[in-house]
Amino acid sequence: MNKPNSIKKSPRLGPLGAEPPLFDTAAMFQESLHRYAEEIMRPVGTALDRMAPDAVVAADSPYWEARRKFVELGFGVELLLSFEPAERAKMMSIFFEELGWGDAGLSISFGASMLPAYMCAALGRQDLLARYPESLIGCWGITEPDHGSDSLDPNRMIFHAEGKYGRPNCIAAIEGDEIVINGQKSAWVSNGTIADVCVLYCAAATASGPDHRNGFVVIVPMDARGVSRGKPLDKLGQRALNQGEVFFDDVRLSLDHVLAGPDTFQEAVYIIHTAANGLMGAVFTGVGRAAFEMALEYAHERKQGGVPIIRHQSVAQRLFHMFRKVEASRALVNRVLHYNFGTEPALHAGMAAKITGTQTSFEVASDALQIFGGNGLTREYPIEKLLRDARASLIEDGCNEILSIKGGYYLADPDRL
Repeated sequence: MNKPNSIKKSPRLGPLGAEPPLFDTAAMFQESLHRYAEEIMRPVGTALDRMAPDAVVAADSPYWEARRKFVELGFGVELLLSFEPAERAKMMSIFFEELGWGDAGLSISFGASMLPAYMCAALGRQDLLARYPESLIGCWGITEPDHGSDSLDPNRMIFHAEGKYGRPNCIAAIEGDEIVINGQKSAWVSNGTIADVCVLYCAAATASGPDHRNGFVVIVPMDARGVSRGKPLDKLGQRALNQGEVFFDDVRLSLDHVLAGPDTFQEAVYIIHTAANGLMGAVFTGVGRAAFEMALEYAHERKQGGVPIIRHQSVAQRLFHMFRKVEASRALVNRVLHYNFGTEPALHAGMAAKITGTQTSFEVASDALQIFGGNGLTREYPIEKLLRDARASLIEDGCNEILSIKGGYYLADPDRL
């Protein structure tokens, strides 16, 4: 029996916080991914963060060994889609949180690589999935130099009443038994300069001019004649993630490369955007968790005022709120993925997961750096990298401000307006 005034030790949380026990397959899945994230992703991500963009993708870069070992794990689209919807949602949540915990840039690179295969599977194109297997490096070409978040709004829900879209930067047209692509995608295409295959979203050429609202989705082999790349982008955060422009000069492909045409284009944008936003929420829940864990460990080691700093009330309080935010982010992401993979998906639910996960990661990383104090500003400690990586996420896949406006409009009931 406990003494009346004794203090019980707090229950130990699991590897994913206050998470109920995982079913056996998920537990093994999480353990393998966590080991890979800790032993491979973190050291490689740190090394790549300090390299020039060209060196990140050079033949002797550690990126390629990290990717090879990731592929060997066998955790891809085919495996994930083999589970029942509820199990699939849990596995995807674990999958991307653990990758984000390891390294944000590498996790986005690996996730973006899966999108061509995911869209082929989602739209029932097993023929294209067989021709362009997920072992190839993929990319998602949607953002353009003149049309960033606009590209995610083909139904013009948030288009300004006085706005003029202007000419799209990338246009496709049907000519006989071929689709012909001309133009470019912006420097923000993840894996843009290294990808083997692209799931391309672009405007459709019509008699009245290019129509970005009813365009084409095309699987483009990146070695096709007329495809060229820009130089790798140099940026603040997620420096392990290769990004760069892609150019299309009279690229001609057979019509069986078309995944969606004008009649189904907006639905295809909805599908990929819903999935990408939900998974971004999971990745950056992992980044937030990493920042919290680093700060918690440091608060036990660093002494000021004669005691470990976790003994100071302000530090303990800050750590608790970091913990609370990560737990809330994980809970929402789990819920959203469970819903979106088990019923007709809701884009605004995916947006809620993305905004919550990314905002949480930035706030928690910022608070973590404050706990590290001056040490946190130096490259000797990893927390400044996490803060930079998290900051980039507030803009990725549609900046959070635009997503929240569009998500708000999805809440409106048209029958009451």
